[in-house]
Formats: sequence, structure tokens, C-alpha cells
Amino acid sequence: MAIAAWGDRVSPAPVLLLLPLLVSSGSGADYVLDSRGGLGREFDGIGGLSGGGATSRLLVNYPEPYRTQILDYLFKPGFGASLHILKVEIGGDAQSTDGTEPSHMHYEDDENFFRGYEWWLMREAKKRNPSITLIGLPWAFPGWVGQGENWPYDFPDVTAYYVVSWIIGAKQYHDLDIDYVGIWNERSFDSKYIKLLRLTLDKAGLERVKIVACDNLWQPISYYTLRDSELHRVIDVIGAHYPGTFTATDALKTGKKLWASEDYSTFNDEVGGGCWARILNQNYVNGNMTSTIAWNLVASYYEELPFGRNGLMTAQEPWSGHYTVECPIWITAHTTQFTQPGWHYLQTVGHLEKGGSYVALTDGKGNLTIIIETMSHNHSACIRPPLPSFTVSPQNATFYVNGPFSQLSALQVWYSKLDFKRSNMTLFKQLAPLQLKKGAFSLELDTDEVYTLTTITTGQKGFYPDPPKSQPFPSHYKDDFDARNPPFSEAPNFADQSGVYEYFTNTFDPGEHVFTLRQVVTQRPITWVIDPEQTISIIGNYSWTNMTVTCDIYIETPETGGVFVAGRVDKGGSPARGAKGLFFWVFADGTYSVTIDLLRKVVLKKGLSGVRAREWHTLTLHIYGHLASGMLNGYPLWKDLNIEGPHNGWAAIGTKSFELAQFDNFSVDAS
Repeated sequence: MAIAAWGDRVSPAPVLLLLPLLVSSGSGADYVLDSRGGLGREFDGIGGLSGGGATSRLLVNYPEPYRTQILDYLFKPGFGASLHILKVEIGGDAQSTDGTEPSHMHYEDDENFFRGYEWWLMREAKKRNPSITLIGLPWAFPGWVGQGENWPYDFPDVTAYYVVSWIIGAKQYHDLDIDYVGIWNERSFDSKYIKLLRLTLDKAGLERVKIVACDNLWQPISYYTLRDSELHRVIDVIGAHYPGTFTATDALKTGKKLWASEDYSTFNDEVGGGCWARILNQNYVNGNMTSTIAWNLVASYYEELPFGRNGLMTAQEPWSGHYTVECPIWITAHTTQFTQPGWHYLQTVGHLEKGGSYVALTDGKGNLTIIIETMSHNHSACIRPPLPSFTVSPQNATFYVNGPFSQLSALQVWYSKLDFKRSNMTLFKQLAPLQLKKGAFSLELDTDEVYTLTTITTGQKGFYPDPPKSQPFPSHYKDDFDARNPPFSEAPNFADQSGVYEYFTNTFDPGEHVFTLRQVVTQRPITWVIDPEQTISIIGNYSWTNMTVTCDIYIETPETGGVFVAGRVDKGGSPARGAKGLFFWVFADGTYSVTIDLLRKVVLKKGLSGVRAREWHTLTLHIYGHLASGMLNGYPLWKDLNIEGPHNGWAAIGTKSFELAQFDNFSVDAS
């Protein structure tokens, strides 16, 4: 997820490529589509981004058949979004918008290529579309990469080794070929590091893996690429985030592929669908960008975290199986089901006379796809950047299909109409084929419409029966961490916001605690945002007010260690550092405290507990109305404490610092 600004803009883009050919005015405008003057840029595909903040966290916990259905809507060719590209976060153990994603190397001598869910997601995408393009990009790095400094470029050889090891592991353990790799999401780049990354890839036999730089602004990467021949040689794609459909002059001058390597990031209602429809066309029409990648792929995280429901579809209830196929899925299909990477844009693309835009692409083998959008300003504002005012009016448009396409007699037609009244909305509906007369056809275009006209006959609006109805998170919930189903490293429904919580087989003195959940990161990562000094994992329903949270805890760090259970936690994601709620802490020095904030700045009560490290204890936090009580091993430790702070929020577990600690037999009863 991006929070950085956007780069400078150039308007209009190159005239020869972008201006429509107006033949006559009359009651409407005429447009010529022709490839005889040469083709435009090569199309690289439309994609979605998983990660950049644990955005697919809840997806892996969905029961079948609903998990398969969701994946089909995203990746299955000729069915739903039919995405050409999957971009994933290279987990770095740090907060990256809506949570943390685990690294494959928590420590320098540690490698595990089965942590997290991105490996699984890439395999599932590849299973459905063997030709899908895979991209990896780090948001953060484990602390050992920077050797204690919050900077990955002081030791560029270590950073390059770390990133390349992830690419090698993808192939060795999952048979996944990573096609592109990035530098550091929305942060500074280092030219020496980029060159060393290329060298390290080549030495590992990964010459085929291409480099995207720098997943931030058009400048200054374009400026330096023009002035450093070696840097120019090793960079394959200039990738910018949220470019507002425009490109910088220097980026064009590089001659490199230009991508909106992260874009969209908008609530997935009909306005989000309009945003997506507009930028999918106009990123090329205005900015020569040949790929657009949506943050995020699927909104599969607690909605109250930052940027809730900013995915192409919504799947945030694994406990019920409910999901929603939102309109951006079908807007995506207007392009993805009728084009493929390797096709080329025609040079004759551009803006419609009364607002909107059109693009046309061909495979060079006689196939032609035309996508037209007439999104109005109020129906297509993306979350960023600000959208200047413009007007779109109903209009008549006549298209003349010349050159090698002049013999076409009919085109398949797919249609969408976005409307604030959902009952009036039409999404990806196949209409009767459009007959051409002497290579021409006309359309009466209204506002907020999308048309695809194509020679491709395989389009399909995929369909599954309605999933189960939406249900809130269970108010009575238990996990003893024994089932390990599904078999991912994280326990179902826990969403790590700082630190990493993994399944663990206890070999110390397990007794009844053989299988536990363990916080495993002991060194502060190279962060992407200002992570808390504490670690925390949230779970449950944000609307919970009254609750009893119980968990067995095991502090592994003598003298300085500490853990907590909490309720009414009001913040996660990038703002997690400022989380408030009610936090019940016990420490290895035998003390306890009750605070209303994660940072422990406001202490409501403190005293002796007798807790020691390397012994199992049971903590119980009871919150009801304005009162709270805490129990240790089934006996009251403090009670009837008047509390202040948030009136509702998640339950949570956590640690005092980046330290080893274990948790078992978690339960919550809430209302």
C-alpha cells in the first residue's frame, strides 16, 4: 500500500502516439483505428498486489470450496478478473500497512521457505494461469540485514543476497519462476545496490529475472537512469506509484517500459470500479504505462485496519465463508479476458471528444480488442492523487477500423454501466455482436460506461452459487494451536501488527503445552513505518465492547521479558504504535501493570504478580462496561478497576519487546 506522494506530471503525453484521429464532427466524433503506421508499446498486463501489508492474511483461512472460488475469480483465465500479473511482498517481519509478513530469513543463519502465505498464493495463481507474471518486492527487511541500522544499503551485498535467496527459494521449494524483482517499496534507492543486485542475480544464474525501479516516484530514478549508463543497462522497468495517469518527461526519455507498479488503492464500491476503469485506459492514453497493478489484490484483512476494502474483491470472513465479488473484478475483465501480455497497443488511442477514453490492442495475428470508458469525475476519483475537475457528456462515437482490420464484419460486445444506485448497475454483460458496415461502427455512449469490442470469443462472466451469508466474528472463540489447519505458519485469524507469531513445537518442558504460538522476532526489523517497540497480534470483532480474554503465557526472556493480553484494541496497521485499549501485562521480574496504551505511557494499576520466566501461567482479562478485572492462574490479581479509553476494539496478545515468548489455549468470550 502506498502512502508516498506521486511524481511530477507531463501533459499531454507524446502527440503522435496519443491524439485520436477526428474525421468529422457532425452529431458525434469519428475515430480511426489502424495499425498501418506501426504499433504502439507492448502491453505487459494487468495485475494485483498481495501484501504490502498482509492484505491476503485472512484468505488462507477460508474453508473449501469458498477459497477455491475466490482464487478462481481472481486468477482463472476467461472467468473473472483473469489477472495477468501477481505481485507479492517479500516479507520482512515488519508492519507494511495492515500487518506484518514473515521473512524467509528471520536471522542470518535461518532459512524457511514455507513461512507465510505468499508462496501458497503464487502457486495457486500459477496453477490457474501458468503464464502469469510473478513479481517480488520488499517493504522491510529483517534487522540482521542492516546489522542493527535501519537502512538496507550500508551492506548492499547482504541485502542483495537476502533478496536473491528469496527468488532461489521460490524455485527450489515451490517451482515458481519469479519474473521481476523490485528494490525497496516507496523508499530511497541506491544506484550501487541496484547494480549489485543485477550482478548477484546473474551470478546465481537468474539472468531472466528483470529489475523494476524504484516503486516510488518517476523522479529521481529516471533522472539518474538517463545519466548513468550502467544503471540504465540494469533497470528493465521504471515503476511509479499512483501516477495519476501521467508520466515524467525523464521517464519517457529513458526508453524503458513504464508501469503503474502500484495504483488504485480505492474502496471497492462503484466509485472504486470507476477509478479502476478510468486508470486502466488512461494510464496508457496519458502516460504510456503498459502495466497497471492494483493495491490490493483482495481485501482479506480486518476491515477496520487502514484502507479497509481497498481490494479488487472482498474476502474478510473465513469464519463464515462469506465473500463478495466487487465491481472492480468485472472492470478488470473488460481488459484482461480479451488481451494478453505481448499484445501491442495501436498508436491510434486517445480521448473521446466529450470525455472518456479508448484504447485498442492487437496480437498481430488479426485479433483486435477495443476498450472504451466514459467515467465521470464523481464516479472515478481514486484515493490518490487528487483528480482535477473534468466533464463527461453523452456522445455518439463512430469508429473506423482500417488497415488489416478493415475486413472485420462483427465484434463481440461486453458492457458495464456503473451507477450509485446498485439496482441500476450492469456489470460485464455480453450484448449481441456488433455488425460493422464497411469497417465502421457507431455507439451511443452514456456516462460511466465501459465497452469492450473484440474479436475474442472466449469471454465469460464466471459464476459460483452465492457463498454463505455474512456473519460477525464468533463471540465465543478458542484456539489451542494444536490443529494447525490450514497448515500455514500463522494461526487462523490472528493478524500480526508488529513481530511475527508462528506455530511452534515446544521442546523445553512442554507438559501440556506441546504445540504453541510463539513470537519469534528478537531484533527490530528495518522498518517501513514506525513500528511499535512491542509486538502485537490482534484478533476478533472490532465492535466488541465487553469481553473475557484468557491465554496461557510463557515468558522466555529472564528478568527483562514480558507479555500481555488485551481487549478493546483500537488501532492496527501503520498506526499500531498508537494503539489504545486495555492491556494486562506481566513481567519476568515478578511485576504486573495495567495500561490503556500499547506504549505503556498511561498506567492504571501496577503491583507484584510472582510471575517468572520459563514457567507457564494463565492470564485472564475481564472487561465489562467501565470496569475491568485481571486474574492470574485462576485467582484475582486486580479487580473492579475503573477504566478509560476506547469503548470497543479487538482482542490481542503481545510482548514487551522483540523477544521470544509463547502463547497457548487462547480464548475470548465477547459481546
